[in-house]
Amino acid sequence: MSENLKNTILRFAIVFVLIALMFCVVFVRIIVLQTVQRDKWMSVVEQENNYKPIKALRGNIYDCKGQLLATSVPQYRIYLDTRVQALRLNNGAVFWEYVDSIADGMSRIVGDQSKEEYRKRMIASYHSRNNRGNYMRLTSERISYTQLKEIKKLPLISGGFYKSGFQEEELNSRVKPFKSLGGRTIGNIYTVSGEAKSGLEMRYDSYLRGEDGTSVRQRVAGRLERIPLVEAKNGCDLHTTFDANLMDICETSLRKRLEHTRAEWGCVVLMDVQTGEIKAMSNLDRLGNDSYEEIANHAVVRMEPGSTFKTISLMAALDDGKVKMDDSISVDKAGWLYHDAKILDAHPRDTVYSIRQAMAASSNIALAKIITMGYGGSAKKFVKKLHGMGLCDSVDYTIPGATQALINVPNDTVTIAKMAYGYSVELSPLQTLMFYNGIANDGKVMKPLFVKEIRQNGKTIESFESCVINNDMCDASTLRGIRECLHDVVWDNDFGTASITPWKTRKAQSDLVSIAGKTGTAQIHEQGYTNRRHRMSFVGYFPEDNPQYSCICVIHAPQGAYDSGLDCGIVVRQIAEKTMAYAGEYVLKRNEQVLVVNK
Repeated sequence: MSENLKNTILRFAIVFVLIALMFCVVFVRIIVLQTVQRDKWMSVVEQENNYKPIKALRGNIYDCKGQLLATSVPQYRIYLDTRVQALRLNNGAVFWEYVDSIADGMSRIVGDQSKEEYRKRMIASYHSRNNRGNYMRLTSERISYTQLKEIKKLPLISGGFYKSGFQEEELNSRVKPFKSLGGRTIGNIYTVSGEAKSGLEMRYDSYLRGEDGTSVRQRVAGRLERIPLVEAKNGCDLHTTFDANLMDICETSLRKRLEHTRAEWGCVVLMDVQTGEIKAMSNLDRLGNDSYEEIANHAVVRMEPGSTFKTISLMAALDDGKVKMDDSISVDKAGWLYHDAKILDAHPRDTVYSIRQAMAASSNIALAKIITMGYGGSAKKFVKKLHGMGLCDSVDYTIPGATQALINVPNDTVTIAKMAYGYSVELSPLQTLMFYNGIANDGKVMKPLFVKEIRQNGKTIESFESCVINNDMCDASTLRGIRECLHDVVWDNDFGTASITPWKTRKAQSDLVSIAGKTGTAQIHEQGYTNRRHRMSFVGYFPEDNPQYSCICVIHAPQGAYDSGLDCGIVVRQIAEKTMAYAGEYVLKRNEQVLVVNK
């Protein structure tokens, strides 16, 4: 073999080895990319493709007549990107030509800043030496679609992003057309994340929020466009039992009385007797400026009910045969000593009460005597009866944060006397109303109902019916006696705590609708009962002969003089009159004019 041939073969061998080595390197690199570094580079690809979710439109919430209580509407933020090449040409000739007119238009349309402020911020962005400063959020507030259309008509902005540097970000905002009405019960969502945080919004979030889709930004015909990969599935609609007009009636009456008493908070619940449907729920807290807004849902949180519990105590004693309606109880204005506890009446008298008079006058002494004597000092028997009436049964009250009743057997012999008139027991206003609604409903206790249907695209996917918790809360004769007592609370002008004041001001009495119910006053427990602050309430039903609605009003820590019949009774009376007028049942006289509301 010649020397030249050897050299040629050697050079080919070297080339072959080099090619083989390069192939091995490429092969190994492919294996590494497909295994070890796969996740890293896939994330880079996803970032380059700019995958983004398509937000599903949250479902609406309606009242029982189809009026919107909560809905999602598109709102927008406006951004300015001064890095756009068109704004930099010829030393920014286009930018300087239009900056004044754009600032003037933005101030006029949005109104969140003056023309000078807009101009100053736009110029500062233009002169910024970093990307963060060159790209800025121009509006401090979200704007509506109507405002966005007006902004897009402004000079230069009408030419689009690549000519002006202006672009919008679409956001879904939750809007309540009736503003604060039932705000805490309907619920709220977090502005930034869109997650539900309270009320029905939170309870039915899985239905309302829908399912997000996915989009990707791709270059189409030389332009970057967002292409949907998975379409969003919009949320379902919630059809509630609320009536926006009745909600307005309840909130207006409550707000007026809270402003008069300057109380810390108050709540009202209106319930349909036959179905258990909640027609209105209002909760108002006093703010620092003495205005009232929906802050917390007090109506579903348990607390010591005070004298509204006397009806429950008497029902237990009557039903167990511990007392009869024709019995009488003697009371002393100096009080009654039970073991080491002295029990006093809010309206002290030296007298002998009938059962009806004792309830009308809301005598602590009388009810304490009935329960302690009837149950032989054994609180266990009394508590067992209360549980047997279904008072402590676990009930799903729909609203997040709602608490169950708390009635435990005490460890001492004195507490049973306090339990008789509403201390050392806890019920929420909603639970108290549920019990009284059962009295109005011939002994049939209904579960509070907030939502009637869940619909998607107009089609019902789930419905909720009225639910009976207890068909017979007590014997018929017991129920009859209890109703007589609740009548006297309002209509017995000698003893009734919700009848009239000494200066002849009517409390729960009305010429238009007959109301029956019970007042309640509880001293607020705050590191004991030494603060002398009180929580007032009135719970009842109307019209008395054929009850259609039950209602409770609670006013917490009023300033100055307090009277549960005067303050809470008046609220329920106003609600009853306006509710029945709204239903077309009565004729109301206002300022010498007759207002007839037809059915």
